[in-house]
Amino acid sequence: MRKNMPVRRLDLGYFIRPAVETGTAQPRVEPVLAYLVRHDQGLILFDTGMGSADGETEAHYRPRRRALPEALAAAGAAPGDISLVVNCHLHFDHCGGNPLLRGKPILVQDAELATARRGGHTFDELIDFPGATYEELTGEAEIRPGVWIVPTPGHTEGHQSLVLRQGDGTVVLAGQAHDFASEFASDHLARRAVLTGAEPPLPAYRPWLDRLIDFDPRRVLFAHDCSVWEPPHDSVPA
Repeated sequence: MRKNMPVRRLDLGYFIRPAVETGTAQPRVEPVLAYLVRHDQGLILFDTGMGSADGETEAHYRPRRRALPEALAAAGAAPGDISLVVNCHLHFDHCGGNPLLRGKPILVQDAELATARRGGHTFDELIDFPGATYEELTGEAEIRPGVWIVPTPGHTEGHQSLVLRQGDGTVVLAGQAHDFASEFASDHLARRAVLTGAEPPLPAYRPWLDRLIDFDPRRVLFAHDCSVWEPPHDSVPA
């Protein structure tokens, strides 16, 4: 039987998304979450929290940061223990702790790194800092036994998710592939409706969802939502 890889959620603070971005009349406080995966071949860190930003961004999002070393310590680890970093994408609230992990391999999609280096995507000092060591991927890859990176573009062109094949069911660390677990649930149900022959019109769902469902996910976790998606008990097999 496949062994489990313990996954620990790291609370790296929060930011306040203004009403103009929420589609409502109210601002919304969103967590910034990272995930520590204990694999037999070393610790994998998925996302690293919020980095420093300019004054305009600080005023816009009003972030409150929890230092990455503090969050790792609470999980029984330290920056030096990390063997591999995976960023779902390179916006400042997902790669902000990368400079603390200089020399560690950072896995990103080549399209994401190219976009970040063109400017206007993130903050330059969070990308090509001294000791930055990138391993660029083009598409899907099994990076450790039982650990897959799967492209999940949408929020950014080079967004990627981490898939963990566990003994008790696959866990997907989806980053910001969806903002909320409820959005993932809606896409999942839209796909189900298509596959079971529901009459159109039907909502579109993200095309990469077909590939994620191939892994039969039992739990899906997100970067800005503490909720966890789990499949309904009567889910129709893919």
